[in-house]
Amino acid sequence: MVIERKEPRPKKCKNPECRASFVPQRLGQAVCSPKCGLAIKDVNQAKARKSLAEVGRKELQAAKERIKPRAQYMREAQAVFNEWVRLRDASAPCISCGRHHDGKYDAGHYRTVGSNPALRFEPLNCHKQCVPCNRHKSGDIVNYRINLVARIGVDRVDWLEGPHEAQRYTIEQLKEIKAQYRAKIRELKGVA
Repeated sequence: MVIERKEPRPKKCKNPECRASFVPQRLGQAVCSPKCGLAIKDVNQAKARKSLAEVGRKELQAAKERIKPRAQYMREAQAVFNEWVRLRDASAPCISCGRHHDGKYDAGHYRTVGSNPALRFEPLNCHKQCVPCNRHKSGDIVNYRINLVARIGVDRVDWLEGPHEAQRYTIEQLKEIKAQYRAKIRELKGVA
């Protein structure tokens, strides 16, 4: 049995000054002659450098991801959750003082993260709070509770104040929480 070898199809030279038609002699040949290859070497070098830089960035990012501690995942998930809380409550006043103002707002936790880590990512436990109330008045808890009862009801506030089992989040859980709240942020912003 004789195997017929298929003749390669003619190609156009990649050199914009030449553009001659030629039959490639090797696989992947893009130019008709060494002269044309030298003419477009600078363009190819720029593309190759850019490609190598992109590969380097991806490798660096993957290496950083491998050595990232659990605490870093916790900070990232908390930042995304806090952003979602501020967007969710954008039209609402500060939960403690009831004011609307042009200052900055935090995502203030009713039960603090330090004393009750199980409620860190609980939406009922976190509301938009102005910086003076959250940072300078230590959350202004008395007024926070009064307004929280009005907003979510006594039974839910009692649940928040009740005992909760300690929660230690794994890296996978933190990644999932971050992705979940990122999706909710996109939904609130109306971005597809």
